Amino acid sequence: MGRMLDPHWLQLGGIWDCPARYKGVQQQHMSAYDQFVSVARNQFDRVADTQRSPITTAGNWLADSLATDGFLYAFGTGHSHMVAEEIFYRAGHLARAVPILEETLMMHLNAIEATYLEREQGRAKAILDQYPVKAGDLLVVASNGGRNAVPIEMVLEGKARGLKTVAITNMDQTHRWPSRHPSGKRLADVADLVIDNCGVDGDAAMGIEGFPHRIGPPSTITGILIINLIVVHAIEQLVKRGVEPEIYISSNTQGDDHNDRLLKKYKSQIRHL
Repeated sequence: MGRMLDPHWLQLGGIWDCPARYKGVQQQHMSAYDQFVSVARNQFDRVADTQRSPITTAGNWLADSLATDGFLYAFGTGHSHMVAEEIFYRAGHLARAVPILEETLMMHLNAIEATYLEREQGRAKAILDQYPVKAGDLLVVASNGGRNAVPIEMVLEGKARGLKTVAITNMDQTHRWPSRHPSGKRLADVADLVIDNCGVDGDAAMGIEGFPHRIGPPSTITGILIINLIVVHAIEQLVKRGVEPEIYISSNTQGDDHNDRLLKKYKSQIRHL
């Protein structure tokens, strides 16, 4: 990779890991407000410093896909579905970006049931069958824990259909907990490329004196940072190649006519439009 090893990062089997991660903040004389700002900044900095190589690789893959009329697909269960929604139908993002959304695995219908459904085998195939994915597309799957069956099988299904696959996950937590999939493999074991969100075990990353539980989970905002870094890098690479990517403009400015042309073009191909 051409970079000297430093105490903040380590390559393990092709995964750029954050061994010197922030183990949680609990500082006297610092408010909870300031502690969480510190936690979020620290985690963003560690992602930027240690995950540049896999993030830019994912961005290059996305640029290659878009240059040949491919699509970006993104998936997550539970709170991680927000990482998938981040790419969809918004100003400054790609027109050919599709979230894979399954309501039974999200939070707004039945959160308790969703917690258990994401552990079940066989669901990913039926979900992916609803989307016209094809060889050459890019699939990003976000899962902080990386141990449940549905995200793992979503990657396996994507690979079987010729998609390149990228996992956004928490390697500290991955190293500590066994898979819930019968193969024994976790998300980081099956994806073509792994990006560590540099979080801590259990996600909640700070403490308050006198309170026994950790609070302040940053995995969602860190996952959204990562997927935006992938997208902006891909756009930059396309522009360098002389390819103009199709981007939405804010509908609260002068974007309606521009966006309408894209929506008319892609309405039949993107099921959530």
